[in-house]
Amino acid sequence: MLRRLRRGRSVADKSDAELARRVDRLEAQLEGLQDAVHRDARRRDEQQARLERRTDPDEIARSLSDDARRRGL
Repeated sequence: MLRRLRRGRSVADKSDAELARRVDRLEAQLEGLQDAVHRDARRRDEQQARLERRTDPDEIARSLSDDARRRGL
């Protein structure tokens, strides 16, 4: 009976180790996903800020004036 208990414990230890490896792998994947989402959010925020600067009324007027000057209008 002692032998059976030791064998059961060995299986449980292996199961615990496998579970720990799986949890570690999932945590690493989750961190990678969080990093990717963060990078994408920053990229979108920067893109939005650029678009807002380009559509500012003063910037539009300046761009139209520069274009008219280049075209000789």
